[in-house]
Amino acid sequence: MFTGIITDIGEILEIEKRGDLRARILTRYDVETIDIGASIACDGVCLTVVATGEAPRNWFDVDISAETVNLTNIGQNDWSAGRRINLERALKIGDELGGHIVSGHVDGVAHLVEMFDEGDSTRMVFEAPEPLAKFIAPKGSVALNGTSLTVNEVAGCRFGVNVIPHTKEVTTWGDRKVGDAINLEVDTMARYVARLREWD
Repeated sequence: MFTGIITDIGEILEIEKRGDLRARILTRYDVETIDIGASIACDGVCLTVVATGEAPRNWFDVDISAETVNLTNIGQNDWSAGRRINLERALKIGDELGGHIVSGHVDGVAHLVEMFDEGDSTRMVFEAPEPLAKFIAPKGSVALNGTSLTVNEVAGCRFGVNVIPHTKEVTTWGDRKVGDAINLEVDTMARYVARLREWD
């Protein structure tokens, strides 16, 4: 489990095509504290660490299955060497839950369709896949590229969020542009509420 509070910006060093994909990701994390088999959310995708190293800088390797490629922005050729990605290590017992409960299981890909300044913040409007739109509500939470964000407004399949300057500084949101494919995970509680209503 994760919180959607980004703790590092990683950089993809290389992508290798095997039976699955293998990605090597540069990080500021102390790799001596990362166990093989540990989970790290990479742009919101929960991936398993299969190797670590310290040269030329700290790095870890993850394997990415075909299913994950198909369900995330990885499959839209968004991941290549040099791309910066949001990183979060798995939540530990006793950690502060500063965002919301995030599983790292991406539900689908949203697209950034509008972006404009609003005061010091940046308003971003996304279009979600229609089957996921019903889980997105004003003042609810979503995880976008692994970042816990509050929904401001919803109109059909479109929804908006405000990204404050601090968030742009400590995540990759300052790199994003209109048209980008964004990993979307809807709020787990919204999913359960919708499921329960189906039984009414």
